[in-house]
Amino acid sequence: MTCIRNYYHSKNGEVGGEGDLLKPLLCGEGEEVKIGSCKDDGSDDHDGPIAMVLLSTSIAVCGSFEFGSCIGYTAPTQSAIREDLNLSLPQYSIFGSILTIGAMLGAVTSGRIADFLGRKGAMRLSAGFCIAGWLAVYFSKGAVSLDIGRFSTGYGIGVFSYVVPIFIAEITPKNLQGGLTTLNQLMIICGVSVAFLVGTVINWRNLALTGIIPCIALIMGSFFIPEFPRWLAKVGRDKEFKLALQILRGKDADVSSEAAEIQVYIGKLHSLPKSRLVDMFQSKHIRSVTLLDSDVCMVLSDDAPDRCWTDGPSIEKMGTIAYACIQVPITFLGAVLMDKSGRRPLIMVSAFGTFLGSFLTGLSFYMKANDLFNEIVPLLAVAAVLIYIAAFSIGMGAVPWVIMSEIFPIDIKGVAGSLVVLVNWLGAWAVSYTFNFFMSWSSAGTFFVYSGISLLTILFVAKVVPETKGKTLEEIQDCINQKPQRRVPLQ
Repeated sequence: MTCIRNYYHSKNGEVGGEGDLLKPLLCGEGEEVKIGSCKDDGSDDHDGPIAMVLLSTSIAVCGSFEFGSCIGYTAPTQSAIREDLNLSLPQYSIFGSILTIGAMLGAVTSGRIADFLGRKGAMRLSAGFCIAGWLAVYFSKGAVSLDIGRFSTGYGIGVFSYVVPIFIAEITPKNLQGGLTTLNQLMIICGVSVAFLVGTVINWRNLALTGIIPCIALIMGSFFIPEFPRWLAKVGRDKEFKLALQILRGKDADVSSEAAEIQVYIGKLHSLPKSRLVDMFQSKHIRSVTLLDSDVCMVLSDDAPDRCWTDGPSIEKMGTIAYACIQVPITFLGAVLMDKSGRRPLIMVSAFGTFLGSFLTGLSFYMKANDLFNEIVPLLAVAAVLIYIAAFSIGMGAVPWVIMSEIFPIDIKGVAGSLVVLVNWLGAWAVSYTFNFFMSWSSAGTFFVYSGISLLTILFVAKVVPETKGKTLEEIQDCINQKPQRRVPLQ
């Protein structure tokens, strides 16, 4: 196989420029290259003030921080909650896992809610569910109210997990889309870390109250930012649409071209029938739907960092410290690289890193089981954890969500986004449920399986996943749906 970095595509019959969304990253000797005509000049029409975009993003990622706070809440509070409320281990296990059930329900309804209430309305609703859930946890006297509160926060973050990256991607100029959308993952990680650290110094009831803070910040801040312009255009609020777009791009920016492009695209959507789940599997959407597979691959690797040190050879404390110290700065680096290197190279490098981390973890288990080089096994296991966390954080943790927010056309974005988030939460549950069964079969084999999945992810991304860097949402759809003009052999 030969790796081809630069392809040529034609426009009006002329050959020139670099590759577009239609090009594969891998091809064999003598294979032919599909020729498209997508615009890819790397330019952006809006290099003016982005203060409102940054403000809007900062307010939206309060929902991401809330997501992390909910996930990180149980780690430092387990023993205290069980002791104060006299909960059995099964009762506490229900409390911990019911968050996922609520998130699944939130995922199923998130797209329709966002389409009906708008992105801001959906985020406010999610914040309301989270506030109600945290208050239920704070005032809990027994398992029932505790579970109701946890379920409510789960529903809220299930909606957040779809709405926040979509909102950011849709308001952001194309040259900043990747970096700003990655802030979603960065703030989730920050929320987890803060919950863990704060939970070690205050009691579980007060920690629940701290979870309300980002929700209040989001609700209050949402009154100072505009609604998503494309949604306003879709529901026929043209005056508000143009005003929102002008606010986002700056008062002196010329938005007439972008507004016209959006309105033409929305006009096409109005001629289409109302989207249904089965519509996702039509031929024109099938390439976008295949990205669900990459989301599943991401999920199947997502649980591995915690498992590496909770079940690994005596490295729990070191692993926990490494998780907190490495994941935030590496995720930030990924956000910087997102719009420089592109989505596909970043996720492929990340997938190779998760392969290496999982493989080395499996190797450490194998060496321990067979009494091979026992003196280096702990160091090997720690190195595997560090490699995995760094690799996952720089790409696999964030890039699939960025691509998900960009790849689906607006007419099926609600349904498709809900399905992606649902697949993610189902995958998280599946990994958690099957992990102990795999470990009882073979500790080393479990992580060798994870490493194999990472290798499959590399091949999948190389052959199927499109590059979306530097393109507007409308350009992405044009390129995905465009048929090749002609085929030419490689020189």
